[in-house]
Amino acid sequence: MSLPTPHIAHLTEDDYEHVYEPAEDSFILLDALEADADDLRRSKPTICVEIGSGSGIASTFLSSLLEPNDSLIISTDINRYACEATIKTASANDTTLNPILCNLLDPLLPRLKGEIDVLLFNPPYVPTEIHELEDTQASRDIGGAWAGGEAGMVVTKMILDQLPHLLSPGGRFYLVAVAQNKPKFIAEELLRRGLRVERRAGRELLYVLRIVAT
Repeated sequence: MSLPTPHIAHLTEDDYEHVYEPAEDSFILLDALEADADDLRRSKPTICVEIGSGSGIASTFLSSLLEPNDSLIISTDINRYACEATIKTASANDTTLNPILCNLLDPLLPRLKGEIDVLLFNPPYVPTEIHELEDTQASRDIGGAWAGGEAGMVVTKMILDQLPHLLSPGGRFYLVAVAQNKPKFIAEELLRRGLRVERRAGRELLYVLRIVAT
């Protein structure tokens, strides 16, 4: 059965001045989760985390997909407007999320080491000059949702470097990527670190990688 896309009609043009509006990359992430819905439910994840929740559509979808469940779903975002939008989206879809205003997973790292069962990240993947990445991250506003620095990989690489220490045994990481991010290189690097990589959704230039801890 197809799962409904979370309602986002409560978000306004003013919200989208500061928060990334769900687009194709958002929806292929939902497609990847839906494709794995049965496996995700059977695995009964304890801790799920979304980095950069934006509108909250992915975390809300995951929460609905897993219900009824005892999963703790954590979301983070560097943008306070995104945290507020995530709360609104959860409420509009009869679920509860408690986003944390922070950079990536910084304040959570010691406690989440080896504990994350499901990790989601639709990162800032657009290749840009490094100064543009630095400026948008410093402003903690909508630009931080897309400016990715060299090869669009600067922020993503921070998480990939930490990944072997974040996922639980069998834990899954769903990562949105584009062709400019050199996904073949990503897969080769992660395979060397003992992680399995598979393409789960999307098209030729935009897709979701599922990375699994072995």
